[in-house]
Amino acid sequence: MRKRFSLMFAAVILTASVFVSTAAANHSWGGYHWARTSNPFTVKLGKNLTGAWPSILNTTSSDWSQSTVLDTTIVAGQSAQKRCRATAGQDEICNNTYGNNGWLGVAQIWLASGSLHITQGTVKLNDTYFNTPQYNTTAWRNLVSCQEVGHTFGLDHQDENFNNSNLGTCMDYTNDPSTNQHPNNHDYDQLFTIYSHLDSTTTVGAAAPSSLAQSEDAAPIATERRDRIGNSTIVEKFADGSRRVTNIIWAIPGTAHS
Repeated sequence: MRKRFSLMFAAVILTASVFVSTAAANHSWGGYHWARTSNPFTVKLGKNLTGAWPSILNTTSSDWSQSTVLDTTIVAGQSAQKRCRATAGQDEICNNTYGNNGWLGVAQIWLASGSLHITQGTVKLNDTYFNTPQYNTTAWRNLVSCQEVGHTFGLDHQDENFNNSNLGTCMDYTNDPSTNQHPNNHDYDQLFTIYSHLDSTTTVGAAAPSSLAQSEDAAPIATERRDRIGNSTIVEKFADGSRRVTNIIWAIPGTAHS
């Protein structure tokens, strides 16, 4: 009887801990997600990278592939680094000296007309800052690469305060990236929640029709900017009903000048 009670008690504790962990994951980025018909699905990461970045992308890809609902695979990039043009059905990851504009990285996703379905994504990593002593570290590169790629899966930040204690996730703003270089369990829990339902169609990989590719040359008919502490989200709407959403990670306040 005592053993049975102990087992029952342990089961209750385990169930409760899983519930608390999942319930605490609440950083979906606007409900945006890739459409797919089964889990796990694979997001291709197009490598348009030089210098230290290919190794960093290997770490980012390995980290996010620990999710139970998605995998990533690194493929040859299809874009010039400076332009970082999107490719339907996958991400393109680029680095370049994008200028002294205040941002370390930018993630962009395109959404199919009338839906929250991601059709393509890009990540830009700004070597104007990563070539400086302050940011030219593996820790800073891991944080920004991990965070920007995480946005392309539909994740938002867990925290946007530079000055509080680290949460142990790359989805957390910080002055010290040493313990914020990788996803944590809340990130994986949130991905599980985001992708807990299946879709009747897919926008992922080779199965994504080329018609889903949104032209970067098209002029938006409306632009909305949403600012929060340490974060800027820009939503652009196009005539066909599709949208492009941009998320910016800024340098530490006081260390960059636009």
